[in-house]
Amino acid sequence: MKICFATNNKKKLEEVKALLPSGFTLLSLADIGCREELAETQDTFEGNALQKAQYVYDKFGVPCFADDSGLEVPSLGGKPGVYSARYAGPARNDEDNIQLLLRKLNTIDDRSAWFRTVIALLGFGSKPEFFEGRVDGNILREKRGEQGFGYDPIFVPDGFDQTFAEMALSQKNAISHRGIAVRKLVEYLKGVQ
Repeated sequence: MKICFATNNKKKLEEVKALLPSGFTLLSLADIGCREELAETQDTFEGNALQKAQYVYDKFGVPCFADDSGLEVPSLGGKPGVYSARYAGPARNDEDNIQLLLRKLNTIDDRSAWFRTVIALLGFGSKPEFFEGRVDGNILREKRGEQGFGYDPIFVPDGFDQTFAEMALSQKNAISHRGIAVRKLVEYLKGVQ
């Protein structure tokens, strides 16, 4: 089964490709000839995921899915949330985003947080399907690790002592928000093959 993952994020593509069983061929946007940056103008993860998937499905006619993911920090009112990738500005710079978050949490003791992913799937049936994953954890006061992307160097999932950035991809995928959502997606796709 060929399916497009509507993202320009090479790290996300790598993570998802590692989760797909044999029999699935993951197409990138480049593979289908889509070169543009996909808009994320909605105020929910569900809305952004659907907006991206809908654009690709309508323009290129291939079954596809898109995700929107973010870090939600209760002590910051759920921020950065849907603005996680552009928290420090439109440049989408991971380092700037991390430093801004650490500054905002500097005097706050409650450093609990969670990563959440919502996947929107189009091309199988008459309506979109949604799959969600969440992993709870805490925000460190300084970065640790070189793997991953985004806020991975400052996020330690509950029950672990390593950040996502210190984990091998296989370990992160086993417990991450995106891993949980992708496994739900795969189970659904197995049923429609």
